[in-house]
Amino acid sequence: MLSEQVYAHLRDAIMRGAYAPGAPLKPQDLAKEQGVSLAVEREALVRVVGEGLADRLPNRGFAVPSFSDHRWQEIAEGRRTVEPAILRMSIERGDVDWEARVRAAHHRLVRTPAYASEEGEHYTGAWAEAHRAFHRTLLEACGNRALLETFDRLWTASELARRWSAHRDPGRDGAEEHRRLEEAALARDADTAAEVLVRHLTLTAAALTDDSGRAVQSRRSGSARGPEGDACDVRSGQVDGGEGRRRADG
Repeated sequence: MLSEQVYAHLRDAIMRGAYAPGAPLKPQDLAKEQGVSLAVEREALVRVVGEGLADRLPNRGFAVPSFSDHRWQEIAEGRRTVEPAILRMSIERGDVDWEARVRAAHHRLVRTPAYASEEGEHYTGAWAEAHRAFHRTLLEACGNRALLETFDRLWTASELARRWSAHRDPGRDGAEEHRRLEEAALARDADTAAEVLVRHLTLTAAALTDDSGRAVQSRRSGSARGPEGDACDVRSGQVDGGEGRRRADG
């Protein structure tokens, strides 16, 4: 379906960093670029707005969100409040099968390459999915569908910020953070697991602000970096949370 293709193309371009934070997304230009009608392009833009990947600005059209948008800190606060509690429940209720799934999800994350030149400066879609699966598997033994749906919504809402964070903090060892998270969960050490998770999420949000707490502007360069939510280490080629050949966080 044409509208689905246009939406997928736009979403992928934003995720790959084709548009800088705060960059305008002009419906007329995008429609001309893809050879589609203005109505089809606007439909795609409305969909990415719904996912938190773009903003609709009064009398100014559409734009990629900016680093300075307070929503990223609000989402991070929500995740730090909700996810450690879900993780504690999961550790308490999880059985041997859950342990095996956590181990398998972490192994997949470690073995999935985080970056590929054809997918732009941010981590790959395959790594992003392995990263999401690892974090969700840690929580899924909680047995509470409403809480897991809350996690799903917050994860989707924070994906763009996660990519930016990893790109801005290439020295962060997200792979080690994920390893410690898996280790604590499988040891049934809920206190340590919750502490590691809170720090993991905090570092992701912190990468979007400078020392004074003010949002900093993009420092785009030719070097590859990791995604927010899992900061990537260019030297190791891995993304925290995942372990491809870079590190990413959150």
